[in-house]
Amino acid sequence: MPTSTMASTEANTRVPAPVVSVRPVVLPAPGRGEDLQVRVSAPVTGHDLPLVVFSHGYGWSMDGYAPLADFWAAQGFVVAQPTHLDSRTLGLPADDPRTPLIWRHRVEDLKRVLDRLDLLEAAVPGLGGRLDRDRVAVAGHSWGAQTASTLLGARVLDSAGVPGEDMSDPRVKAGVLLALPGRGGDDLSPFAAEHFPFMSPSFDGMAAPALIVAGDQDRSALSVRGPDWFTDAYFLSPGDKDLLTLFGAEHALGGVPGYGVAETTDESPERVALVQRLTSAFLRSALHPEDPAWPTACSELKEDPHPLGQVQTR
Repeated sequence: MPTSTMASTEANTRVPAPVVSVRPVVLPAPGRGEDLQVRVSAPVTGHDLPLVVFSHGYGWSMDGYAPLADFWAAQGFVVAQPTHLDSRTLGLPADDPRTPLIWRHRVEDLKRVLDRLDLLEAAVPGLGGRLDRDRVAVAGHSWGAQTASTLLGARVLDSAGVPGEDMSDPRVKAGVLLALPGRGGDDLSPFAAEHFPFMSPSFDGMAAPALIVAGDQDRSALSVRGPDWFTDAYFLSPGDKDLLTLFGAEHALGGVPGYGVAETTDESPERVALVQRLTSAFLRSALHPEDPAWPTACSELKEDPHPLGQVQTR
């Protein structure tokens, strides 16, 4: 049976709401090999709540990224976090026949969440009828950001440079892409080119509004380039895009996967707090265009005498 816990999250932008979090919500997934497990977090009050579907980084699960999921939920969003097949909690063998297409299973996981919102609502006490299904965003970190970007219109190039299937989803109105890998091809390291051929995205069709978040000290062994690799989506995609560059941040962006986790080599509660505030503000304005939260947050950052980052907008 799913379990539920109550929590309250500090917020600088508005008074936080108490949050209920339920896990696992199990969604039937024929052809996947096992059903999809999802964590759902939601404020206990409010109505017409927008939805954020979050894709975790490699090896993580629905139980990660509490600094983001808890904050967003306390700010009035319903947050759904599926556990992808690459999660360490599932222990999928490297020689499993699903492994070469895990990137595709990940995309299908996000779509499956959107397909079964009825089950998600029913699983969370008091959530029924409070979800605004017309205000949906996707978000993700690292490999999860690449997964989320596919629903926004990014496409995987084949070995000849031809874009593959368009897996975008019209139900998704905006995205937050944290530490999103950049172009493939010659920009990949030899190891990445050999083992991760799906890491060759085209951003030409990624027209949906998105906030790209990158650390200016994020150096990846998967690319022969430097930290600017993680800004490619901002410069190479059409439509309205915003880029938040975090000063001194590495791949964990100060600790968004979780407080004190081993992968966080650049731990900074202040940096995480900035990511919390700005991503929440972006989502509010992207899903409610009349809400001035995003331009207000950008102005405040620009006026900060000691900023932890900067925003570019186009």
